[in-house]
Amino acid sequence: MKKELAPSGVLRVGVNLGNFLLVNKDAASGELRGVVPDLAQELAQRLGVPFELVSYPGAGQVADGAKAGAWDVGFIGAEPQRAQEIAFTLAYLEIPATYLVPAGSPIRSQADVDNPGIRVAVAARSAYDLYLSRNLRHAELVRAEGIPASYELFVKEKLDVLSGLLPRLTSDVTRLPGARILDGKFTAVQQAIGTPKARTAAAEYLREFVADIKASGLVARLIARHGVKGVNIAP
Repeated sequence: MKKELAPSGVLRVGVNLGNFLLVNKDAASGELRGVVPDLAQELAQRLGVPFELVSYPGAGQVADGAKAGAWDVGFIGAEPQRAQEIAFTLAYLEIPATYLVPAGSPIRSQADVDNPGIRVAVAARSAYDLYLSRNLRHAELVRAEGIPASYELFVKEKLDVLSGLLPRLTSDVTRLPGARILDGKFTAVQQAIGTPKARTAAAEYLREFVADIKASGLVARLIARHGVKGVNIAP
């Protein structure tokens, strides 16, 4: 099993720098900190191997790393499209995703978004982009590379809706007088751990690892330690 998880002797961990809730880069040292680096360290300690964080600007690039064999385990939102290449654990936490609309918008509810002529800004290849691509039938998705860029696109192009993670939209709404966050959510991103699909023993170990870190309270302690707001421990 250790040979499957860290065949080189070093556990290579794919992380998404776009997920600011779970990983952040220290401006001075460049060190990555947060829930994900701490969980990577815990996993490596249990395996008795050193670890290396392999960082990417977005979730789509992390997913690409599975095909390229660039990492052994990846911390990434579990989605059906990604599961073609990646064996996922159950989620260890969930992040609600919803919509923001500008001042004066006639859109009042989640159901109002999926209508002809509605343009929705989204971070390309994010977990919620994959969800919306499967589920929106009439609205048009307008993609930008990364979460900050999707906000800028929404403002610059005067789009109808900005989709995003609720904790980020809670910050964005304060920058836009009269803007509103719609009640409810359209999905909750399932933050999980994955490994390349062929590694069946590694996948089983990771499933047991996730079950343990939830049951032991480790995930809850790390959320509190890093002051992460707006996420829920997955059931």
